[in-house]
Amino acid sequence: MPAHPSSDPPRRGFFKQLAVASAALPVGAGLGLPSAAAAGGVSAAPVPSAAAPDVVQGYQSFSATESAFVEALVNVMCPADRFTPNGVDCGLALFIDRQLAGSFGQGARRDLRGPFTAAKPQFGLQLPLTPEQHFKAGVAAVNSLLATRQRPALDQLSAPEIDRLLHEISSTSLVVDQIDLKVWFNELVYPLFTQACFSDPLYGGNAGKVFWKLIGYPGLPATNALNIVQFRNKPFPGSQSPMSIVDFS
Repeated sequence: MPAHPSSDPPRRGFFKQLAVASAALPVGAGLGLPSAAAAGGVSAAPVPSAAAPDVVQGYQSFSATESAFVEALVNVMCPADRFTPNGVDCGLALFIDRQLAGSFGQGARRDLRGPFTAAKPQFGLQLPLTPEQHFKAGVAAVNSLLATRQRPALDQLSAPEIDRLLHEISSTSLVVDQIDLKVWFNELVYPLFTQACFSDPLYGGNAGKVFWKLIGYPGLPATNALNIVQFRNKPFPGSQSPMSIVDFS
C-alpha cells in the first residue's frame, strides 16, 4: 500500500469515516481498503491483542478452503495493531459466515427468477445467484485467477501479496469464470467486512465491542434522540463501555 502522509494509523480515519453509515445499516446489507483510507483524529484507548467473540464459534457456511481464504482476507484488511486485534479475533470472518448462512445469504426477498438485465446501481446486483453463492463463486474465482498465474491459493500468500491483489481486484475489471471480481469485492465482500466491524457483537463481528470503543460509540444508548442532540460531536458518557443487544437481553 502507498505510504500515508500522516503518522496517525490510517485505519483510524477509515473507521471514523464509516462509523455513522455502518451503524445505521441493517445486518446483512462500503468501499476502499482500510490502509488506503485517509487518516483521522480519533482518540481510542489501547485494547488487548486478542478478543474472544461474544457468540458461539464455528462456521455454518464456509468450507475449510473458504474459511482459510476469508480468515486470511480479514486479517489483511484488519491487521492487528495497538488499537484492535486481527480480523479473525475481532470476529469478522464469523460475522460474514453467519450472514451468508442466514436469510441474507440465502437471498431472502430477492427475485432470483430473472430476467437479469443491466440496471441502475440503486437497484443492486442483477444476478441469478444468492449472496452466499456469489461470495463462494468469487472465492473460487480468485483462487482460479491465482492458479493461472502459477501462484498458490490466497491463504498461502504473504500479507503484502494479498494486499496488492485486493487493490488490483477492487480497481480492475477482472472477469474469471463469469464472476466480475471488481463487482464481487466492492459490492459484496467489502460491505460485509464493514458491517462486521460495526455490527452488534450478537451477530458475531465487533468482538468485545472493540470497534465501538475505537470510535467512541456507546451502542444502543446512542439511539436516544435527546442524547444524539446533546452529545453531538462530543464524547458520549460511557463510550468506552458500550452496550449491545446482549446487554439488554
